[in-house]
Formats: sequence, C-alpha cells, structure tokens
Amino acid sequence: MGTSPEDQLATMMANIPEKTGKPLSDWIAIIAKSGLEKHGAILKLLKEEHGVTHGFANLIAAKARGTGEEVDLVAAQYAGPKEALRPLYEDIVKFAQSLGSDVEIAPKKTSVSLRTKKQFALITPATKTRIDLGLALKGEEPTTRLETYNTMCSHRVRLEAIFDFDDEVKGWVKEAYSRSG
Repeated sequence: MGTSPEDQLATMMANIPEKTGKPLSDWIAIIAKSGLEKHGAILKLLKEEHGVTHGFANLIAAKARGTGEEVDLVAAQYAGPKEALRPLYEDIVKFAQSLGSDVEIAPKKTSVSLRTKKQFALITPATKTRIDLGLALKGEEPTTRLETYNTMCSHRVRLEAIFDFDDEVKGWVKEAYSRSG
C-alpha cells in the first residue's frame, strides 16, 4: 500500500474485488437492494452477512452512500489548524505498515484505525497541537507517557511532534500489533 492517503485509497479501491469477492458495483447494488441507508447498518450487513473486513466494509459503505464526491477523510482531519500534525500522522502510518503486510489503514471521520484482524491502534488528531495515539495494550501498567485510555484502546500516548514518536512509542505500537493477529 502507498504511503499517501490517496495511494492507500487507490490501492484499497483496486483490491475490492480480490479481497471481497465482488466488484464495487455489485456491492453498491446489494446495498441498494437492502434498503439500508445508515453507515453503521451497511457496515453490519457487509461484515456480518458477507464477511467483508472492517476497512473494506467502511470504504464500500462510504462509496454506496456517497454523493459522487470523493471525500478524503484524512485530509479533512488534518486541514486548517491541524495541518502541522500531518507529518506526524504519516510517520505513524509508515511505521505501522512496516510491521506487516496485514496492516489495514481504516480512516474514519475523526480518526484512523490501524487494524489486522482487530484494531491495535487509533490515530486521532485530538487538538491542533496533539495527536492521541490509542493502543490496544490491555494488561499493561500505565506510565507517565502510556496513559490509561478507553475500552477500544486501553492506553493512549499524547504526541505533539515527530520526535515524540520515538523508539519507546514504536515499541508499544509493535507490541499492540503483535497482539492483534
């Protein structure tokens, strides 16, 4: 998968038939026939009834509900006052992709999920000066940097600059990745 969001989207679009068993046009027809309109309901249909993985289900649902406009969720997250955080986001994604070919990048409206069989990290531009990197590290003791977070990501690291994404944080990301498969 390419490193830019545009490359990632193009790769996912090209892989829909191979990874899901059907071209996008077939999925859109299935969704139209179902009568479902809400994103969450469409995700549930695709994942539970058709076995589509979360990232592809999310993309297909977005395309099925789309107005024909291409929406770059990542660009929207890092627009305006959060633009300076984009290089940090890119470094996190590049590192995550280096961990294995099974890493799936799943942009959402306000965050980007990093997944294999399940989510292992969540990148959220929390403020105009900080990314919250959620990590699935259940059972790890919190530290000054590795804070207790929420149920999806048990821990969080606050990152304000590229140098904050150091070897210690990369080690936690790698550990979370190793637990996700």
